[in-house]
Amino acid sequence: MQIIKRRFFAMRNGIIADTLRKAGLDYRMIFGLNLPQVVEIAGEQPHEPALAEELWADRRTRESMLLAPMLYPHAEMDGATARRWLAEAPTVEVADVLCLKLLRNVDGAFDMAVDAMTADRDMTRYTALRLMFNLLTLAQTPAGRDSGLPEAKELALAIRPFAEAERKVECRLTAPVAMQLLDEIEFLTEE
Repeated sequence: MQIIKRRFFAMRNGIIADTLRKAGLDYRMIFGLNLPQVVEIAGEQPHEPALAEELWADRRTRESMLLAPMLYPHAEMDGATARRWLAEAPTVEVADVLCLKLLRNVDGAFDMAVDAMTADRDMTRYTALRLMFNLLTLAQTPAGRDSGLPEAKELALAIRPFAEAERKVECRLTAPVAMQLLDEIEFLTEE
């Protein structure tokens, strides 16, 4: 963990950190790293559940929350842990990285996203929608077809009611991603 923190410190960008603070990010520590830098650090570290959990528990540091999903081996993540992380995502940025780098590759990801759509917390529903979007994108690739996901069109039809329902909620956080998801679904299901 100390090696990782030293890497964060060595790559810090005060201008980006100040901009993120002024934008309202509520972390005690923001190093101002961009995603390629976080990915670079992830490539240098062991991919172990214990290390990923330790980083995820460090809610005070933005970069720890971004790095954690990159270090957790998706084959080792159980459903309860995946659901907990989905429910705990603190920001849009963390939710996006969590879904892209980890949750979309976890067994039962679609069912997990469906269950999370009933959450009272807007950020949890946002994360569920982003996970659905990532699954839909993955289903259109050879890797997605090999992963046991339904065909993209079938998955799109299964996702549609959730995106439509969330769009009707008119939540500032979730409405834009629900609309993007519906646009993608419309594109995939055109005949």
